[in-house]
Amino acid sequence: MKRLKLIAIAVVLFVAGTSLTNAQAKIAHINTQDLVEAMPEMKAAQSQLDKLKKTYDTQLKDMYKELETKAKLYDSQAGDQTDEENAKRVQEVQGMQGNIQAFNQQAMQDLQKKEVDILQPILDKARQAIQKVARAQGIQYVFDATPGGGILMADGKDLLADVKKELGI
Repeated sequence: MKRLKLIAIAVVLFVAGTSLTNAQAKIAHINTQDLVEAMPEMKAAQSQLDKLKKTYDTQLKDMYKELETKAKLYDSQAGDQTDEENAKRVQEVQGMQGNIQAFNQQAMQDLQKKEVDILQPILDKARQAIQKVARAQGIQYVFDATPGGGILMADGKDLLADVKKELGI
């Protein structure tokens, strides 16, 4: 009887030990920032965003030049004009300044929206590739190892090379 209890306890411990071993999750990490930056789509997207930013910058510079020219002209003619005319000119210059500020804010909002519209499909493609590679390798959790990505230690398998291969980069 004692021997039967000993064998039963040994079997239970063996089964429990193998269950704990099998219950451990496979974990890996990847630096998604490096992955996205390596994707050819990202280079094209960045080029498109830079071109749009340059267009807005040019328009802003032109608006500032026009404001500066008008302000200098009005300043030089201020002595020859009536107080009423000078007040109108001050209001006109202030209106131009307000228009420039409004344009600048709108341009920044447009750039942010365009950035989201352009980058979202690239990020989705990267995420799908990461999931495909992780599932193929039986990995249950993948942590983002991007600096500041919220991971303290990344000693697991790095999927960057495998996901780049999946994407053909």
